[in-house]
Amino acid sequence: MVDRALRVGLVGAGENTRRRHIPGLRAVAGVEIVGVANRTAESTDRVAREFGIEVRYPDWMSLVADKSLDAVVIGTWPNLHCEVTCAALAAGKHVLCEARMARDLADARTMAAAAEAHPNQVAMLVPSPFGLECDQEISGLLYGNLIGDLREVVVVGADDQFHDYSKFLHWRQDSTISGINVLTLGILHETVSRWVPQPTRVFAQTQTFEPVRPNPNGPGNLKVTVPDSVQILTQYANGARGIYHFSGTTLLGPGKQVVLYGSLGTIKILFGEHDRLYYGRKIDTELREIQIPPEKLGGWRVEAEFIGAIRGEEPVKRNDFATGLKYMEFTDAVIRSAQSDSPVPLPQ
Repeated sequence: MVDRALRVGLVGAGENTRRRHIPGLRAVAGVEIVGVANRTAESTDRVAREFGIEVRYPDWMSLVADKSLDAVVIGTWPNLHCEVTCAALAAGKHVLCEARMARDLADARTMAAAAEAHPNQVAMLVPSPFGLECDQEISGLLYGNLIGDLREVVVVGADDQFHDYSKFLHWRQDSTISGINVLTLGILHETVSRWVPQPTRVFAQTQTFEPVRPNPNGPGNLKVTVPDSVQILTQYANGARGIYHFSGTTLLGPGKQVVLYGSLGTIKILFGEHDRLYYGRKIDTELREIQIPPEKLGGWRVEAEFIGAIRGEEPVKRNDFATGLKYMEFTDAVIRSAQSDSPVPLPQ
């Protein structure tokens, strides 16, 4: 239990940190954002000025070593998540790490082991924002057996984010930074895993349609090392089957959605600015949109949950490192399946 002001440091201050974590932390009473360490001294100064943060650390190591800090929020790219997380936990800090959990499964396992070695410290991952609004309503439909036996799972994340190959190489297209994390594969699999058990087998294929992009840091082109198209077949313990489709080069694509087909009914979720939930049964001629009552409507409360867990007021519900390890195992299996052109069993 911590009953004094909590002192938090920021390692990395990307879009999600600026848009969500900083306002979210400041909305919780008794929390002070003490300092920041960004990629460069210039970007650190810029963030500190923008948000009125007092201390500007020369690097993340200096921030983690500051004994006056209680917690570290890691908003870097995935290639630094493992190193910073392990160092922060070893230094006695609570950790909130940005998604995706890690660069690869080996790093994720190292992080999970570090969290287990420090059970008195909170180790939390930023969850997928998709489905938070409708999660309770969907769980109620499934718990009430209103779709019957699960038969098919369809997960889609297909848009034209990377269709224009004249744009600079994005960090998500660079495996040295993003690791095995591909498009919205991990974030949507995490979302559907709130409602559906982990698959027992995956069979995947990938493609990169535009193999080079302009270098954002100099002349010439760089190789695209993360696929821009992924298709996956999944199997589940109860005999259900799944289809996953992810693409960054789909013109006028369907966007992000999940459909759960059962023996008695169907649930469809469309993700956008707000979740839109549809449901239909055998007696219906089409899916009907469900208006979620206010008392069941969920939402983003990541920072409040993190601070509440530190203070002993609530457990970490989304996401602990065990949850992250599961979605990293799935992502790793997808990549290994595509590379070997053969099915890969889960769990690993």
